[in-house]
Amino acid sequence: MLVSFEDAIERALHGLGRLGEERVGLDRAHGRVLAADVLAPTSLPRFSHSAMDGYAVRASWFSGDGPWTFAVRGESRAGKAGPPLSHGNACRIFTGAPIPRGADAVVIQENVTRSGETITTTERALEGQNIRPEGADLERGALALAEGDRLTPGKVGLLAALDLAHATVARRPTVTFMSTGDELRAPGVLGASESIPESNSYVLGEMARRAGALARICPFTADDPDATERAIRRAMRGTDLLVTVGGASVGDHDLVRPAMETVGVAFHFWGVAIKPGKPTAVGHLGATKVLCLPGNPASAALTFALFGMPLIRAMQGDRTPRPLRVPTRVIGSHRRRPGREEYLRARLELHDGELCAVLPTGQSSGAVTSFAQADALVVLPVDRATIGNGERLEMIRLADL
Repeated sequence: MLVSFEDAIERALHGLGRLGEERVGLDRAHGRVLAADVLAPTSLPRFSHSAMDGYAVRASWFSGDGPWTFAVRGESRAGKAGPPLSHGNACRIFTGAPIPRGADAVVIQENVTRSGETITTTERALEGQNIRPEGADLERGALALAEGDRLTPGKVGLLAALDLAHATVARRPTVTFMSTGDELRAPGVLGASESIPESNSYVLGEMARRAGALARICPFTADDPDATERAIRRAMRGTDLLVTVGGASVGDHDLVRPAMETVGVAFHFWGVAIKPGKPTAVGHLGATKVLCLPGNPASAALTFALFGMPLIRAMQGDRTPRPLRVPTRVIGSHRRRPGREEYLRARLELHDGELCAVLPTGQSSGAVTSFAQADALVVLPVDRATIGNGERLEMIRLADL
């Protein structure tokens, strides 16, 4: 019996959590998932500094009506603070330089006339003017990043700004891919005219790495029950997630399910009410998760995006393992028989200043080009039979996966 996508993904992710943790240098932290909260060990900025080039002064010295004249004493530049201010003096200061003791404002250089070692200005300084105060961005002890955050370049930069050289992150799951079928051969290798260059492992392996996994690719498995069972047992060794590609349906040569059951895999479901990708299954053997995908290229890539990548992210403790769905306006039309949630490959284009999902004419699950040229997946709900040009639906941006 087919289960809904929502039911299937809930069953697939149930009980999954971080597999372990390790400490890595910041040069290897991008894309990893934090295994612990990061509390700021220092304030950001670490000290009050100037936002502009100009002169550091004290606002209370601007009494009466201007103009005001001050003697220039010293200089404050990045990495070296100027001397403390004495009454009636100003300190030359540059952007990013520490505010000298006694100063509480900066007059920008464009509003100053300098003559030798004195300056004159008609601008009355206000306390805090052109100063970035200590802790304005982040106070010491505040939550800087949360457990489960995936480290983007900006977040790695924040760790560095906090003077942290390492991050405690989730262990990367090992994902093993096993493709089945007598017809498969490696790209560029001579074979029978009926043979097919295997492409799924290249697509899925890269998607797994993008999600944070270590990907292993097994040799192709022939359509033979004993060979399939032996290959599954070998692939199970030392892996956190086994992904089989092909052989998941109910044809005479679809041997994955009986082999999995012989090995002892317990399935949470087999068959999902989605198109493409109906013969998708998730189960487990001990601590190893198993994901069985259809072999058609578009189906394999799409179902791995919907199930494989969330499984990998959940194994790292990612707080948002599922792909984000966002609204879009659809350009084009589509008609089908309702009953399954359908994912239509689409290109993203600007129309009248709005980013829209443009539906190509071909949506075959076996078409390699349909996924290669897609930027997004438009989600057609179970009960909908048609999409009209200009309708608004939800989409999953492939760049966000």
